[in-house]
Amino acid sequence: MVLTGLRGVGKTVLLNTFRSMAIQRLWGTGKLEARPDQSMRRPIAAALHMAVREIAPRHRAPERIEYFLGVLKAFALRDAAAPKGTSVTATFGIDVPAAEVDNAFVNVGTRMGADTAKLTAMLVKGGASPDTLKHRLKAELAWNALVKGRFKSSLEIADSDVEAQLDLHKPQDKNEVGYEYALRPVLFVVPRGSPDPVFEARKKEADALRLRFLTCAEGIPFARALHEVAVRDQVIKFSADLPQALRDILDKTDVGHLTPPEQTAEGVQVFALCSKKENKSETPGRREVRDEIFQQKFGAQAKRYLAQIRREAMIEYKTEEQK
Repeated sequence: MVLTGLRGVGKTVLLNTFRSMAIQRLWGTGKLEARPDQSMRRPIAAALHMAVREIAPRHRAPERIEYFLGVLKAFALRDAAAPKGTSVTATFGIDVPAAEVDNAFVNVGTRMGADTAKLTAMLVKGGASPDTLKHRLKAELAWNALVKGRFKSSLEIADSDVEAQLDLHKPQDKNEVGYEYALRPVLFVVPRGSPDPVFEARKKEADALRLRFLTCAEGIPFARALHEVAVRDQVIKFSADLPQALRDILDKTDVGHLTPPEQTAEGVQVFALCSKKENKSETPGRREVRDEIFQQKFGAQAKRYLAQIRREAMIEYKTEEQK
């Protein structure tokens, strides 16, 4: 039987109904998704494997089940298009850019109060390596992308759910006000490898600019004219996206003025606060509640999906002689 029809007419619902009817009659069932760029050998084998496992406890000849599973494994492993060790993320074409992995590595160090070099030294001292951690981070990023991509609709958070959680647990955050900031980064460039006195001198220059900087309209052209100072394009940030420490700095900075200088890998940086608008739709409190709800949904969905993958997986064990 082949079911055809436009998207959304109920084909999947009907197939699931057929599956429920089959299970009630103690039949084994399997499910697979056909993709144009994917061999059908492994998906068919995985679906049959799941179906046989469903009926195996009731079968009168268990040895025949084991024989069939052996044949099925051989059938799956002969797939030349799928190299041994093919991961789930590779099957679905998920590739995590190296820059994203590096950024995650830097974030780990930031949370530990260490820069990249210090984090690397800590890992080596503990008997690990940066590559080991990066491989773990890449796997986590790929898994998150896979779950979010496959279950996007079920992971969406309705505004009514956020409101309900606020009413129940954080009623004080319902009237909280968030802000939309328009910022212009101003960088006092310092060559790499420069000693600390060079950074201190640039910080003094940044403090001097802060005293003269009264409006973005007049201050930005003046900053551009300074020696080895780069004024970057405007960026828009919402208070819900910023940690509390940065929100406190911006709240203490008047519109049209500069934030205190901070040292970065490129030099000394300040931000010109060019505008600040109220935004009640996405406040830090609402974002926190939304993230908590999402993590609960994501964790539950990821757990169910991992259990499904394990049920459908065909694992080949080899002795040292077989390797």
